[in-house]
Amino acid sequence: MSEKNYLVIDASTEACSVALLYQGKTSSLYELCPQSHSLRLLPMIDELLTTADCKLQNLDGIIFGQGPGSFTGVRIGIGVTQGLAFSANLPVVGVSTLQAMAQQALNEHGETRVVSAIDARMSEVYTGYYEADSNNIMQPKTAESVLAPELVKQHYIDKVNLDLADLPYGVGTGWEAYKNDLADLKSNTGEPEILFPHAQAMLFIGQHAFEQNKGVEAEHAQPVYVRDTVSWKKLPGK
Repeated sequence: MSEKNYLVIDASTEACSVALLYQGKTSSLYELCPQSHSLRLLPMIDELLTTADCKLQNLDGIIFGQGPGSFTGVRIGIGVTQGLAFSANLPVVGVSTLQAMAQQALNEHGETRVVSAIDARMSEVYTGYYEADSNNIMQPKTAESVLAPELVKQHYIDKVNLDLADLPYGVGTGWEAYKNDLADLKSNTGEPEILFPHAQAMLFIGQHAFEQNKGVEAEHAQPVYVRDTVSWKKLPGK
């Protein structure tokens, strides 16, 4: 991979995470700060850039968390990405929240088969199944979906021939939120160690995307909500 410099921004979940690859060195900041992304994201970016003595003009691109996750958080992350990219005329690449957590499982634990499940509220989870490719990047083997927890098992049996005797590794908040429906679908027991995405995992995926010329202009940075807006109708009695 060529020597390029990238900033990574993610605010798509309760975590706020930024990373910087500059002159071959990687640095990052990570905070759990629900409801405070708009206050913390820019100061965290400024701290990373200042500490590394890096200016936006020194970068070759910006990588951002595109969702799924919190509608507000995804919009905040993309808004900041677009503002910075426009100001320095930088290309951008979006990375899936679910894919990033699967990548963390590979990077940190050597897991090559991963199911990500994020609590999507409204008694649903955002979920996707990933396997490592020859470049050690976790690639989706199904379309990312939003499902009722009780439907997830059959979904993966149908889509990837899930073998209940050889389960994948589980990451994300969905496993704890809906443990009764999901617990027997992952090899790791209890609450997953990896609950939220980290910008460093997005950096690894985003670098390869830039190498494949998948960078786009800032105006084309798009969120991936997964959930159809029709699903946001009020629940009975609400």
